[in-house]
Amino acid sequence: MDIAISIRGLKKKFGQKEVLRGIDLDIIRHKTTIILGLSGSGKSTIIKHIVGLLRPDSGEILVDGVDVAKADEKTIFMIRKKVGFLFQSGALFDSMNVFENVAFPLREHTKLAKKEIIKKVEKSLEMVGLKPKEVMTLYPDELSGGMRKRVGLARTIIMEPEIILFDEPTTGLDPITCDLISRMILHLQSELNVTSVLISHDIKESFKVGDYFAFLYQGKIIDFGDKEKFLNTNNEYVKQFLNGESEGPIKIIG
Repeated sequence: MDIAISIRGLKKKFGQKEVLRGIDLDIIRHKTTIILGLSGSGKSTIIKHIVGLLRPDSGEILVDGVDVAKADEKTIFMIRKKVGFLFQSGALFDSMNVFENVAFPLREHTKLAKKEIIKKVEKSLEMVGLKPKEVMTLYPDELSGGMRKRVGLARTIIMEPEIILFDEPTTGLDPITCDLISRMILHLQSELNVTSVLISHDIKESFKVGDYFAFLYQGKIIDFGDKEKFLNTNNEYVKQFLNGESEGPIKIIG
């Protein structure tokens, strides 16, 4: 299989807390890989390493063959141009309206004329199911939670990234909006043929969009496979997670 991102032996501590204890994970190109795990298990820490927002204590993170862990700032900047990151909050600028927020990456990284920027902003908003004329002049505090996520997604895709990282895209949203966001992710996968990495603890929405699944527990990936393999796992802790069970012994991974 064609591997877009290869992570080997990734370790990370924050103070005395060992969050990642040797992560090995391959992300397959043009597919959606879901990283599941409990809240606070280190899922966000993994994807922040992929774009160089965090540096590992040891290990390597190869993005198209380039080790982000050892890359200089110029190389990381080039990698970030091909990797889109949708933060959990959407991370919109409160002082900018929707148009200015979505246009921001183009103004930072290109020399496109204003007319071309407007066209690209409109196209990106349409791709996430928003009507440009209705939303472009609105500010973040005038948007619902779901709309903020969609505007953030429009900004993420406007640079036409090869890889998109989704940090808990449905957290804090109602079930109908969660389903809408999941359908947006599937639509973008079909339209753009991107490689996607999505971190979540939302089992239902994850199985709507995922091709491959990894389970993070106590700083290690303890199970990986496609949907069928994952649903039929022999790993007792993963089965407990998928079944939503909180009672009974929890297997300790040494």
